[in-house]
Formats: sequence, C-alpha cells, structure tokens
Amino acid sequence: MSPAREPTESLLVFSDVHLGSDLNDSGPSVPRSVSIDRDLAAMLAHYRGVAPPADRWRLVIAGDFVDFVGMSIDAADGDELTTEPTPAERAFGLGGAEDHVRLKLRRAAARHPDVFAELAAFVSAGNAVTFISGNHDLEMYWCAVQDDFHALLTSGEATKEEVAARVDFEPWFFHRAGLVYIEHGHQFDPFCATPFVFAPLSPTDPRRVLQSLSDTLLRYIVRRTPGMKEYGHENRGLMSYISWGLGLGARGTARLFKRFYDAVVMLRGIARAYDGPDGARVREEHERRFAAHARRKGLEESRLRDALALHVPPLGRTPRGVLASVMLDRLSVFVVMLVALVALVSMRSELGGWAIHATIAVLLAWTFLHVRVSRGRPDVDPASLMCARAGDLAKLFPASFVVMGHTHVPTTKPLDGAVYINLGSWAEEEPDPNEDHAKAYRAARTHLVVHAKDDRHEAHLYAWKSGEGPHALNALIRPLRDEAPSLDTRAAS
Repeated sequence: MSPAREPTESLLVFSDVHLGSDLNDSGPSVPRSVSIDRDLAAMLAHYRGVAPPADRWRLVIAGDFVDFVGMSIDAADGDELTTEPTPAERAFGLGGAEDHVRLKLRRAAARHPDVFAELAAFVSAGNAVTFISGNHDLEMYWCAVQDDFHALLTSGEATKEEVAARVDFEPWFFHRAGLVYIEHGHQFDPFCATPFVFAPLSPTDPRRVLQSLSDTLLRYIVRRTPGMKEYGHENRGLMSYISWGLGLGARGTARLFKRFYDAVVMLRGIARAYDGPDGARVREEHERRFAAHARRKGLEESRLRDALALHVPPLGRTPRGVLASVMLDRLSVFVVMLVALVALVSMRSELGGWAIHATIAVLLAWTFLHVRVSRGRPDVDPASLMCARAGDLAKLFPASFVVMGHTHVPTTKPLDGAVYINLGSWAEEEPDPNEDHAKAYRAARTHLVVHAKDDRHEAHLYAWKSGEGPHALNALIRPLRDEAPSLDTRAAS
C-alpha cells in the first residue's frame, strides 16, 4: 500500500494582529477597535467558504498574533501560578514565564471570542495553520502555550489529534522551496531583535521569555504614559521628547523619569547577564534547538547560520546600547553642555575676553559630542533594512516571494529574481473622540494569497473592506521560466 499523499496547499498570510493589546488590569488603556475584530473574523469566514486552487488552505500568521508583551494583567481569583511574580510583574502585570503566558492566552481568547471561534472553524473545515513567532509573541516558545492554542482551536468537528496535526509553530521562518519565504522581520530591527531565536530567554531568569528593548519600553513606559503613542517615534528627536515631557507638568515629568530610570536599570542588568553563567546556558539551549531544527527540517546548518548572520545585533545587548536607545547619552551631553553655557554666562565678567573663546569651545564640543553619540542610535524604522535583507534571503532560501510583517505598512518591491512583500497589520485602536476621525489611524487590513500554478507563482495582496470582502491591491506574478517578476499594482474598482 502506497503512503498517503500530502495535501497540496494554497497559502493565506497576514500578520500583526496584536490580540489582547488593550488588556490592562492596572489602569485605563485605549480600547482595541471593535470593527477590526469583526473584519478579521469575517475574512477568516470568507476563506473558509472559498475553495482554494490546492487541496486546502494553510493560514500562515507571520508574527504578533497575540500581544503577550502589551497586555498587563494580574492573576485573578482561582488562577494558579507556579512562578512567583517579580516586583516588576506585580506592578506592571504578569510576564513571560510559561504559566503567566498561559493565563494571558486565556484572557486574550476571552477578550476576542469571535476571532478564536472563526480560527477554530477554519481548522475544523480541514485547513491548516502555522504560527510564526514575532517579537510580541515570542512566548509561543513554551510547549504548554502551544498545547493551549491547540485546545482553543479544537471544536466538535475536529479532534484533538487532527488539530495538533494541522496547527504548528515556527520559531523563526516558514519556507516553501521556490515559492515563498516568510518571517516576522523583527530580527532586522535592533530595537526588537532577540539574540537567540531558538531560545528567546532572559539571561537573568531563563524561566522567562526575554523582552526586547522596544517591548520593554512599550510595557514600562509607553503604555503607562498618558498621550504617548506606540507609533511615530521614528520622527521624534531629543528636543521633541524633552518638550513633550515638560508638557506633562512637574509631577508627570517626574513619573516619566522614574519609569525611564527603572526600565534602563533593568535593561542594563540583562545586558550584563549575557556574559554570566545564565547567559551561557541560554546560548547552549539555543545551539541545541538550532541543531534539532536543522535536522527536523532537513536544512544544512551552514545555510541557517548564514541566515542568522543577516540579523542585526540587538541594541539592548550592551549597556552602551541601552543608553543610546533611549537617547540618555544625548540627554547627558545636552544637560552638561547647557550647564556649562549657563556657567559661562554667569562668569563672563570674570573671564573678560576669554568668555567668547570659551563659549565657542563649548559649542564646538557640544556639536562634536552630539554627532558622535547620535551615530550610536540606529534608525528607528527598519523598513529599508528588511527589504535589503529580503534579497539575501531569497538567495539563501530560493523563493519567488519574501514576506515579512512587523512595520505595519503594506509594501511590495521587486528584487533580483524575487518580490519583497510586507503584510501590513490588523492592529487598530478605537479613535480618540476628541480627534478628527478622518485623521485617525486605520490598520491596513491586508492579507496575501499565494499559489503555485503550473508554470508560474502568484501572490495576490488584498485589503479587506468592511461589508464587501477582499479588495485587490497587487497581483504579483512570477513566471518560472523568467527571472523578472511581473507586478500589477492596479487596485480593483
């Protein structure tokens, strides 16, 4: 008897949903948009009812499906924890320990029942799902959390075994040889990258998943400071933050400073710990899982290491990087030089003619130091580097399409023999009633459909329109006999 044929698959891909991002037991937070969940559930239902060109659909969620970092919840009555919360977790919500994350997942599922119900129905219809880890859901690393996902997606029409066979988890990337390479993209963002993708654990406590520098600032500062947004920081400079902070008033400024101080102290401790015994154990666990992953996927270790070498070093890996990331080095230069100038002004009568020379010297030193420390802080927006690295990845893992998320901005760009696609996002807050609704941020609601058809590969980028369905944005066709992809960027009417 011949072995059963593996089903062929058409791919449905999206990323950056951030379920649970507005769960906050310690204070008010901006609620997640009601319409975005409704649209996401409708989109899943739509494709559940549409027959794919292949045997079945495989949904690939390219990271940040559940916002384990952003949510701030406490254990409720009846919740059992085996990992005692740290003082910071008591103040800011449960962290990245396995049992903490299991509670977070249950709370997110209860907060977004329609999305999880449609996802379960999608699997029950015979389709498959792959979750790729992003920087906000690295906590899917834990086996018990993966088991809980399986349980949430089990319904009366699909057995536990069937769900386990159709739903899997990728710690780094998804690849279909020749067709598509998909990863979240945070490893090309120095603010969000993790040093060890196969063991994203904290060197200060390997029982907990490591929070990236950006996610630490989000958890401890951004979502604790009224009026501070998660986005738009790529356009802010030091003076912008100083003037904005002063606008909070004396008490607000003091609180903001305290949050920054606590976050920086914690991040510096983590950076130092990488050189200690716990850091060595995390590195060893990464290497063990790396080798096991290569064997399981049938990949050469050298090719995987070449891909790892494309990742950027995390900015929080060193104490110097921590200070540069939040511009404390630039702030220190600003304060010291401002004090020096004030002192010169107060002493100008004693210095006489030397006051002018001293002032020029201070200004020149200020300019030199400002330029020098500014170079230590990389670009906040990783989009251009992600696109550049996509070309390298297409050579290491041959594919017509290299797909990422993370930036929340949908993009398509031809590469040498491939196409780079960014998926946009499904993360959206309810608009502020005091703001102009026409200017309120609206998520792209984009998704990608990928097929292999005879002599060509096709990728179709759609935006979901409420009450209408998928709205065509780009048709990306790559003939297998031609190195140049064809891009049809005409939007459907």
